[in-house]
Amino acid sequence: MNGSVKTRFTTVQRLLHWLMAIGILAMLFMGVGMVSTIGREYVPLLVTHKTLGIVILVLALVRLIVRFLSGAPPLPADLPEPMKLAAHLSHVGLYALMIAMPLIGWAMLSAAAYPIVLFGGVNLPPILPQSDTLHALLWSAHYYLAFAFFALVLTHLAAALFHGLVRRDGVLETMLPGK
Repeated sequence: MNGSVKTRFTTVQRLLHWLMAIGILAMLFMGVGMVSTIGREYVPLLVTHKTLGIVILVLALVRLIVRFLSGAPPLPADLPEPMKLAAHLSHVGLYALMIAMPLIGWAMLSAAAYPIVLFGGVNLPPILPQSDTLHALLWSAHYYLAFAFFALVLTHLAAALFHGLVRRDGVLETMLPGK
């Protein structure tokens, strides 16, 4: 890096961010569709939701490694400390949920003794023993954490727009495609 200050996320980081943003939004809306229907749409939604969940889990882990190796641009020096703390905590929350939600879903299906079959007939092994009590607890956790995840995503979007449209401090540009 020849001692210069990093002003943007790497191309790989930006690509992972936007792929995951699309995937996470799709997952949230699929989840709403799944709890809203018992029709013929349910099974295809479930298979898609499980598969995309595992893809997001893998991408989140890759993204964490890339973030560790590549770092991140610094926040503006004039950003108030409470806003810096909020940015840090929101990113921790986003990463935690990107990893926890698929694992909770996988554990929930395992506890229900449901087969975990992804697109292409890929079978995942159960990660928990069968337990009706545990299944109910994990279902509730998955359900309610999805609302927290959605709220955090909306907060992240609002913060990005605030930086891009109000503060105009370059934070939004660190993650946008292009030069």
